[in-house]
Amino acid sequence: MRPFNAVVMLMGVLLASAGYGATFLFSMHVRLAGGTDFQTGVALAGAALGTLTGVPLTGWAVRHCGAARMAALASLAVGAGVASFALTERPGAIDALPGFLVGLGWGAFCLAAPMALAERTSDADRGLWFLRFATVQMTGIGGCPALAALAIRWWRVPLDALLFGIGALCVIAAMLLEAFGQLARVQPQRDSWLRSIGAVARTSAVYPVVIIALGGCVFSGLMTFQMSLVHGTQAQAGTFFSVYTITVVATRWLLSRLVARLRPQTATKVLLAMMVLGSGAMFAVPYHAWFQAISAVLLGTGYGLAYPIVQLQAVNDSIAAHRRAALTWFVAAYFVGAFGFPAVGGWVLVHGGKSALLVLIAACGLLALALAVWRDRRRLMVA
Repeated sequence: MRPFNAVVMLMGVLLASAGYGATFLFSMHVRLAGGTDFQTGVALAGAALGTLTGVPLTGWAVRHCGAARMAALASLAVGAGVASFALTERPGAIDALPGFLVGLGWGAFCLAAPMALAERTSDADRGLWFLRFATVQMTGIGGCPALAALAIRWWRVPLDALLFGIGALCVIAAMLLEAFGQLARVQPQRDSWLRSIGAVARTSAVYPVVIIALGGCVFSGLMTFQMSLVHGTQAQAGTFFSVYTITVVATRWLLSRLVARLRPQTATKVLLAMMVLGSGAMFAVPYHAWFQAISAVLLGTGYGLAYPIVQLQAVNDSIAAHRRAALTWFVAAYFVGAFGFPAVGGWVLVHGGKSALLVLIAACGLLALALAVWRDRRRLMVA
């Protein structure tokens, strides 16, 4: 990987990831337009459907246009969805269409971009580049809503203008990713890896797949409804976004090598337990705003470091012939949780209140931890 090519690629990833980060602003846009959190759930349910379309579509498209170009096209779809959402003046069922575009693009991007990187790196240094990729990606996801919240609060920038600006950044990302593909050309792979995806469900790889879906529910629930969860308290939603982003980036840079030296089974359970504690800390936010920062740190450390470890387990638990299918199944499961949960969470928030939503989020985290424990027991019993 040449340094200039790497800079082009990472800048494209950063800007495209900001488009996904804009989904955490949808709740604010809906509320300003006179809607409720249920309408936010409708928009993100459309994103879930788009993701389930984008993931298998990528498996077919990369064989014809290449992974880098597919990542560029995916970035355009994300930008179109964000800009389209800004155009909606009254919340309604039509909000599912912009959500579908965002989900379609992001689902394709999260498969195509890592594929493009993997094709251009060797076995020896691929782990380092994947770590950098994940760090930059999370910086864009969490940094976008954090900077947007600051711009709205301190500089009074209209939310619609910010959404249009983020859409424009996705267009720039598409140009950078296309340039990356042209600078470092490779021969597109012609093998079909989606045909064996059903076989993954019959192996122990199904445990990490379900675990990441539940983890996506916790992550999406706390991020998407953060403004509603802290309403009426001294806490600010922008604080959670900022602390979470800084924590994920810092821990991935500073602690990832240490975590890698631990037994994966031990690391997974410890990190998932931290994620559960992070969701539990939100119950105490009405008593003191510092618990919001504590929640963000625990979630950022636990979920932020658990994701790549659980992803590795999904791949290693499947046979070599089905590992690309396991990765696809894993990404699809994450997006089912991340985009599908707000549809349920929005309904629970409207009809049951903040406490009921937090109970549901914590329950998802506890179930993920229980599955991690059960997976390890099953492996010991088989051994």
